[in-house]
Parts: sequence; structure tokens; C-alpha cells
Amino acid sequence: MSYPADIKYTKEHEWVRVESDTEVVIGITTYAADELGDVVFVELPEPGAKVVSQEQFGEIESVKAVSELYSPVTGTVIQRNEELSDAPEIVNDSAYEQGWMIKVEVADTSSLDELMSAEEYEQFLES
Repeated sequence: MSYPADIKYTKEHEWVRVESDTEVVIGITTYAADELGDVVFVELPEPGAKVVSQEQFGEIESVKAVSELYSPVTGTVIQRNEELSDAPEIVNDSAYEQGWMIKVEVADTSSLDELMSAEEYEQFLES
């Protein structure tokens, strides 16, 4: 399994892609999607909601389990992926593209430096 190099990763298996100086996109990794199995429901915050680094921002439910989603950054939700309401399985099919979850205006981009690179994430999974 390969992980995109232009994305940062967390130990909780979320990913962050920087879109601009203040905007990031957040989702879950293919590893997390595979571990969950078939995703049947995703609960995401409304635009305007505040998210805090390391704190829960939503839930994802699969045929196996319900898991919490943790924000890798602090900021304000500016958009959520509405497609996941009707088709949550997109997370399994396209975790890094169509299966993104929320877009966030980040309060402090320096927090991104604490996240793992693709190589570091792969090493984390092997340990």
C-alpha cells in the first residue's frame, strides 16, 4: 500500500493535505479504511464549527465498528464532503481524493510540522 507523499499523517490514521497558506483538507488513510471495512455512515461537523487538534470532530461507522475521527489541526470547518451522506463507501474507494471529509481554515499552520510524512507513517505502521 502506498501513501501520497504530499500529505501529512497522524497516529490516529487521519491525513491532512495543504491546499493553501491557511486551508487544509482532512480525511482518513487507506489503512484506516481497510481496517474499518465497508463504511456505512460518516458524521461530520457543519461549516463554521471549530475543530481542535487531537480532539474528536466526527464519527465513522462501518459494518465492523464505530470509530471517532480526530482533527490533526485547530481551526474552523469551511466545508464538509456532503457526498459522504449519501455514499459513505466513497471513503473505501477513494480515501485521498473523493473520500475527503472536511476542509478547515487553520489557525496555526506550524502544527502541521508535528505530523508524519508518508515515509514516517509507513514506518509507524510497521512498528
